[in-house]
Amino acid sequence: MTDCMRDTTLNTIAVIIFVMTMASLLGPLVNLSPLVVATVAAGGLGMITLDQLGLQGRIGNILMDALAWMSPDHRQRVLHHEAGHFLTAVLLDIPVEAYTLTTWEAWKQGLPGQGGVIFGLNHLDSQGEPSQITPQWIDRYCQVWMAGTAAEQLVYGNAIGGDDDTRALIMLWNTLNRPAAEGVIKRRWATLQAKTLIEKHREAFDALVLAMADRSPVATCRQIIEHHRPLVDATLS
Repeated sequence: MTDCMRDTTLNTIAVIIFVMTMASLLGPLVNLSPLVVATVAAGGLGMITLDQLGLQGRIGNILMDALAWMSPDHRQRVLHHEAGHFLTAVLLDIPVEAYTLTTWEAWKQGLPGQGGVIFGLNHLDSQGEPSQITPQWIDRYCQVWMAGTAAEQLVYGNAIGGDDDTRALIMLWNTLNRPAAEGVIKRRWATLQAKTLIEKHREAFDALVLAMADRSPVATCRQIIEHHRPLVDATLS
């Protein structure tokens, strides 16, 4: 088990405690045995422990993600966030291998994490040592990582998600042995560049959001972007 529990697990524990407390208070009114309440509470906490030890918190993540997904606002924000990643990756010639929008979808596909766009990292891997990675590819991947945050800022005026994306950029920066302060500047630059790119291709972005909401295949999503691409180039020429 890690030193710090995931927020989703803590939330699940809080929910269980709240429900059990209410059941204890209201149980006598409906002839609910205290033994039943205690058994259910012990079973729920036992499942959380097993989840943390054996499944790295995936069950807790799935449950909390499912509750959040019931909110239309949450669903739309996730869609716009992931569409920002997808669009920017395609425009910057970074391969997209898959995408999921929930923890459950990621688990079903055997993918790690809580869902999102899975990028091909061949360009980084093929360059060998971190010091050999070209600045151009670093810039591209930084823009793609920050594109979800940029999309949220563009559509909603602020960003709620993106912590994992920021950690990925910081991890790369640490691997490159670059100053942390320089990484903060690069993160801001990448966010601005990604936002500009999404604004430039707004019609493709909006169409992509609808396609991803229908869980369209990666190839179909790419075709949608490529369909709008010549229209933008013609407008700018």
